[in-house]
Amino acid sequence: MATTTAPTTQALSDAVRRQALAEAHTIQTMLDYRDAEMARTAQIESSLRRKIERSAIALTIGEATGMSEAQIHLRLSIADRVREKTPLVWEAFVDGLIGFSRVRDISATIEKLHRPESIARLESRVIGYATSHTGTELRQWLRRFVQRVEADLATERADTERTQRRVTVTHGDDSMSWLNAYLPSHQAAAIEARLRKDARKPAAPDDDRTVAQREADLLVAWCTSSEAVTSAVDANIAVTVAADVLAGAAPGLAESTDGTWAVPAPWLEDVIATGSTFWHRIVVDPVTDDVLAHEYVGRFAPDTLALALQFLHGVCQAPGCRVPSERCDLDHRIPHPAGPTTGDNMGPLCRRHHNLKGHGLLHWSTSPPRPPSEPIVIELYPPAPPIAIEYVAA
Repeated sequence: MATTTAPTTQALSDAVRRQALAEAHTIQTMLDYRDAEMARTAQIESSLRRKIERSAIALTIGEATGMSEAQIHLRLSIADRVREKTPLVWEAFVDGLIGFSRVRDISATIEKLHRPESIARLESRVIGYATSHTGTELRQWLRRFVQRVEADLATERADTERTQRRVTVTHGDDSMSWLNAYLPSHQAAAIEARLRKDARKPAAPDDDRTVAQREADLLVAWCTSSEAVTSAVDANIAVTVAADVLAGAAPGLAESTDGTWAVPAPWLEDVIATGSTFWHRIVVDPVTDDVLAHEYVGRFAPDTLALALQFLHGVCQAPGCRVPSERCDLDHRIPHPAGPTTGDNMGPLCRRHHNLKGHGLLHWSTSPPRPPSEPIVIELYPPAPPIAIEYVAA
């Protein structure tokens, strides 16, 4: 009885490379045929006849390969772009090191880049990455490459594309329709985060809907309710941004931690100012990508920060008040959203003193301590510079 040997991982790798070689050979043959036909028709005296015969080149290739004319035009344009702009990438394709799907993604990236030095930089880096990572990882890497190497142009494109935001409805079969929204990525991420979290909350015992069905029902409820909901998103959404971009010294984008989306950094400022969504902003070094700061840019402190502030201060920070900090509100020294949700801008105030501060009877002061005859002052929040809290006579 004959036995079969299971293929080794090397055999699998060899099979993938042979497939890439076959793809490269097919497209190279298309190019050779196209180029030969262009040379032949160049000898035709009649410009009309020459135009007609050249227009049939893609049709002829399509008939031989079983592809449409549009598919042929797409493959030829991809090949021309990569072969001309990044010859090393083309060589890697011809040698079977990368497949056509990766070449297609690289070609799309080349099309977005405007500066020759950017394309040269891409060529020097992309082959090594493309040969050692998955297609999905490569697409995310290419997206980040464009955003970083030509950040100014990426921001300009994003601002232009943002004007195209819209909602469309496509009615389908079986009494169902598609609701499609073309939105800025950070807004779509906030909607997604809210849906994912709310749909996974404990359901009633008799609720037999799937999570996907609950998400759909929630979206309908939100969109059809007559009451607008503010500060509705209760989720953790994090973005990374280079320190020089955050400081405004360089154009750039804030990128989601999973790398699936990025938006111009200024876009987040309006959202953060409303306090409607809880964002984590991770500031990184523009050269080394080391994390420099983790800022909480929502109104309410996350559990980790809240606990740290409770431990740090122990009690309400109003003069003489001994209410334990775990029973206090966390107050912003400089009110949110102007003041950040950080350890040096927050501290515990019991509800009564918090209300007094809110009504202007208790407030922060940056002036030096006053004589005993003046309103009582007490220095608070050690991390902050000479800051005092004072009682003001009603």
